[in-house]
Amino acid sequence: MGAMPTGKQSAGPFTPRDFQLVLLRRMADHNPGPVEDARRELGASVAEMREANRRWQAMLRSPRSRSAASRYRSVLGEPESVAPRRIGDLECEARQWALPLWPDLRFEVLVAEKGVVWNEWLVRAPGARGPELRVLDDLTPWSCTVDEAARAFAPARPLQGSAPTRWGLAFTAPDRDGVRHEVVAEFTWGLLQRLAAVG
Repeated sequence: MGAMPTGKQSAGPFTPRDFQLVLLRRMADHNPGPVEDARRELGASVAEMREANRRWQAMLRSPRSRSAASRYRSVLGEPESVAPRRIGDLECEARQWALPLWPDLRFEVLVAEKGVVWNEWLVRAPGARGPELRVLDDLTPWSCTVDEAARAFAPARPLQGSAPTRWGLAFTAPDRDGVRHEVVAEFTWGLLQRLAAVG
């Protein structure tokens, strides 16, 4: 009898499905529950998620690696939208792609001069209704993006994340009784993962 197929996708192209598994793999450290649900929605095994992440990391470290901007285009295809963006003195281009797991969000890559990627994260899709963020209980996992939390609970102080795809925001927000608390919100790929109390 011939060898049974293993189901591995390592020899094939790196697809948008694989990229979504990469995003989930990084989020799994904080929120295994939603990640498991999303992984099943993609019809992927834990092994496939690990393999997708391994291949992505290998692409990043390869000496023949293409630029980050061209890598996203090769994996995700042509952007759904491309628009100029100015952040302080930085002139860049915002490229956005739709991902099936998060229909109300877009994966946004900010590309500066010479194709340098300045930022890469999930943002609210144009025209999509964002969450109403008023109290701490509204800040549930995956409920909002970095910029939405920063606007809702201004002034928020950005914090260095524990990894390149992670961000933190420190701010004060009320609970349902109006008592204000100092918290740190932790984000992965721009999406809220968890809150931690300060002190």
